Amino acid sequence: MIRASAVALATLLASTSLTSVSMAQTPASSPAPASGGFATSDATDPYLWLEEVEGERAMEWVKAHNERTFAVLQGDPRYETLHQQALEIVQAQDRIPSPGFTHDGHIDNFWQDAQHVRGLWRRTTLDSYRSATPEWQTILDIDALAAAEGQNWVYKGSTCLQPEERYCLISLSNGGKDAVTLREFDTVERKFVDGGITLPESKGGASWIDKDTLLISRDFGPGTLTNSGYPMVVKRMKRGQTPDEAETLFTGQPTDVSVSGYTLRDADGVVKATLINRSVDFYSSETWRLGDDGALTQLQLPAKSDITGLVQGQLLVSLKQDWTAPSGQDFKTGDLIAWPLEAWLADQATPAQLVLRPTERQAIEGVNVTRNRLVVALYDNVRGSVRIYTPGQDEWAHTTLDLPQNVSVGVGSASEKDDKVFVSVTGYLNPSSLWLADAATGAVDQVKSMPAKFDAAGMTVDQHEARSADGTMIPYFVVHKADMPLDGSNPTLLYGYGGFESSLLPGYSATVGKLWLERGGVYVIANTRGGGEFGPRWHEAALQQNRQRAHEDFQAVALDLIARDITSQPKLGIMGGSQGGLFMGAMLTQRPDLINAAVIQVPLFDMLRFHKLLAGASWIGEYGNPDIPEQRAWIEQYSPYQNLRAGQPYPEVFIHTSTKDDRVHPGHARKAAARLEELGYPVLFYENVDGGHAAGANLRETARRLALEYTYLSRRLMDTPAQE
Repeated sequence: MIRASAVALATLLASTSLTSVSMAQTPASSPAPASGGFATSDATDPYLWLEEVEGERAMEWVKAHNERTFAVLQGDPRYETLHQQALEIVQAQDRIPSPGFTHDGHIDNFWQDAQHVRGLWRRTTLDSYRSATPEWQTILDIDALAAAEGQNWVYKGSTCLQPEERYCLISLSNGGKDAVTLREFDTVERKFVDGGITLPESKGGASWIDKDTLLISRDFGPGTLTNSGYPMVVKRMKRGQTPDEAETLFTGQPTDVSVSGYTLRDADGVVKATLINRSVDFYSSETWRLGDDGALTQLQLPAKSDITGLVQGQLLVSLKQDWTAPSGQDFKTGDLIAWPLEAWLADQATPAQLVLRPTERQAIEGVNVTRNRLVVALYDNVRGSVRIYTPGQDEWAHTTLDLPQNVSVGVGSASEKDDKVFVSVTGYLNPSSLWLADAATGAVDQVKSMPAKFDAAGMTVDQHEARSADGTMIPYFVVHKADMPLDGSNPTLLYGYGGFESSLLPGYSATVGKLWLERGGVYVIANTRGGGEFGPRWHEAALQQNRQRAHEDFQAVALDLIARDITSQPKLGIMGGSQGGLFMGAMLTQRPDLINAAVIQVPLFDMLRFHKLLAGASWIGEYGNPDIPEQRAWIEQYSPYQNLRAGQPYPEVFIHTSTKDDRVHPGHARKAAARLEELGYPVLFYENVDGGHAAGANLRETARRLALEYTYLSRRLMDTPAQE
């Protein structure tokens, strides 16, 4: 999905075998300009009314389409079995509880199951967590809270005041929206603080300075949000003040994506710097330091970089561009560097140390810090390892954890009390396992493992490469039964995303396994440009005017699958969501001759208006600005909504979205379906009235969506004869 803050133990991946590189060529597709000027202006878009999210006419349209789609898909005899299987998986009690270290070494977890569909925030000791049956203490029951208050609350996380972490700001979303209400909670008393801090619903956040002081970035009224709909103002709010009474510290520009404030703390929870981040666009930002006297000083960091941690007084920064530092040192895109924080704040010409420089086929996929060590998930050709780095006088020494090979790894929560860190390990056919590592000694111990959720006997994983239109080799994974016939007869689902430097790393998916692979389907994951599988350069190769390269990469993988006789057009379907939904739209409009199904999830589709809808303006850094003629020209070439035409071999597609999605506007999906129907094509459309950008506010809604998707895919790909 399009980038948002997330707290998760990474789930990861692996492939089990390699096959030869394919040399199949992809014909260079050059999409035609938008047809007949359709929807190239508001005056020529007949479906603008569908952008009125909860408008009466629009919701009547949604209801009618939901009813039709339910009749078709829920009426299929396979639906109920798939639904029950999905429900059993998402509500399973034997999942690994994702652990988060508290400052004192306890373990927190947020848990959802059949009895707690909204979820429990709960806590236990590390020793108890490592046992087969941990003894959990409930901190906050979201189901009980929603019932007591008559609200459709979805838990969006907590921000706790270090080092005690007694007082926390709880983020509660109405139905899954990105916008949240913040309420102060006492984790000792296990209740909301009487008369405590409460901030009304808004996108944005808040960060503790001390018990009575917050940095807040919210909707403060007219003129305080960016064009993207995110906060433009950071304030310092004292306990007892209203947001309006709080002191304004920083104001960005309407063209910014957002601004926010946070504190940089050491392992003891002591504030070492109070910082304000100004996101100029999705990838470029400024970092300002707030002095004790209230003065702001801009830190001399490259525009494309991220502060990733503080360990033993060393500030860690990852670079997304080549850069000459004030010290005169030259660094490369992808480098991880470090400065002694206090010396650097006093003199930003202080030399930095190079911690890690990935090779062309490597990428840093995760960074965390324990009390004394730096922990890095480093991938080489989409296979992971975990390195432990220790600061030194002249260089950072590193060791590699002794973990299973040829897998995906994820660096999870790290302890600030000592050097323990959780690491997840998984493969496409290997159930996820959780390991506890001691970064000081290198010792690792498997503490949890998932039981198999589908029968993987006789299945294997291959990694191939396809040659894209410009000659670049695009890796992709194929998960399948080992005895799969190479005659084009295999129902095949090709998944892609291709943007925002998000890597598609192999991982165990119980639902893909049970609802697709076990039933004879083939699952394919394309590691196209636009993602981050080989670092920032892999992403930048498909930015803005080069977006079409990513579309050609995806087409190349489809062509390669057909050339290898793994599948054929009647048996090939595609799936992707958000930016991936745009990916699916481009494939539909450019190479419909290659596919017989498309699951288009919470998509971007009208790329001439994406920047005017909800958070869309924040993605100009990825796509370009349709208001600038030169940039509009390249966007118009591939924008799916404008490029839908009559007389094309479009398959019946399944498009779904959520009314409560306040990130990618549901109008994209609605208008796509309406235009396809106008042109005479069959369409299945489903809109969840809750759910937010993840399209599922609770586990039952998630199970329904999964069952609808795989029923559709079964109808399109398993019921259709293979191409002769």
